[in-house]
Amino acid sequence: MNTVEMLDELQNKALHDEELKNRFLKTKEEEDSLGAFCRVCREMGYEIYPMDVIQAGDEFYATMKRSTNGGGENSPKLEGEDDLYEMFFASLEQTGNQDGR
Repeated sequence: MNTVEMLDELQNKALHDEELKNRFLKTKEEEDSLGAFCRVCREMGYEIYPMDVIQAGDEFYATMKRSTNGGGENSPKLEGEDDLYEMFFASLEQTGNQDGR
């Protein structure tokens, strides 16, 4: 299983487990938030380290960029699509805001 698949699996688990979701959200308060996030991932049995997350985001973004307009230098900037870490949290935080609608 690659890093993107592991993050997706962890995200799905967190969306259905409030305690796990809160553990992940609490890591954002740490000085080294990415390191703390990866530590929780490893405690859950997923061998994820900060460079894995960064590299997976870069690879994911490069694949997406290649698929738009031929992937040339004039391809539009895909804002935020290279940051799997932030996308992971955006989904968790969004589910918390739906109750207030």
